[in-house]
Amino acid sequence: MIDFLGAVLAFPTVLFSALLVVVVGYWIIVLTGLFDLEDGEAAWLGLGGMPIGVSLSLLVATAWLLSLISGQILGGLPYLSLVIALAGAWLATRLAAIPMRRLFPDARQPSRTDFVGQHCVIRTGQVTPAFGQAEVTATDGSSAVIQVRTTGDDRLARGDNALIFDYAAEGEFFLVMPYEKDH
Repeated sequence: MIDFLGAVLAFPTVLFSALLVVVVGYWIIVLTGLFDLEDGEAAWLGLGGMPIGVSLSLLVATAWLLSLISGQILGGLPYLSLVIALAGAWLATRLAAIPMRRLFPDARQPSRTDFVGQHCVIRTGQVTPAFGQAEVTATDGSSAVIQVRTTGDDRLARGDNALIFDYAAEGEFFLVMPYEKDH
């Protein structure tokens, strides 16, 4: 046990030991509900796709372990041990981030404005400045029937292709114009 404490308190492991105490404290606070886990991403480290708390915790814990192991193996070369710990922890965390991206999907919520710029197919007998519906396909492959309106003298009929060019939030409808879709 004395040897273990000596290794944990030796340079460079002592640096990561202090950081590991901070990480443990962070997770205790997260588990008590005082902090939210979704606090941004560490994309600047190439570790995007998971919350920064998770990526930095994994980085610190891996660096601590690698520093401890390499410090014992390399003995009198503490700076080499530090470089190995930092590089190895970054690489291991980056590799771990790849499968973890599925656990932390993009938090962006779909919006009606996502349809702007899409083409749609008219489903009512006609579309005027006061009435109309169309079917649009979202980027995820699902389809939706939306309220559409034209501006000016454009008239669209059932089966016509149209381009959605704006969304009027106050009326909750989309503005469309005739569109010749390339086949």
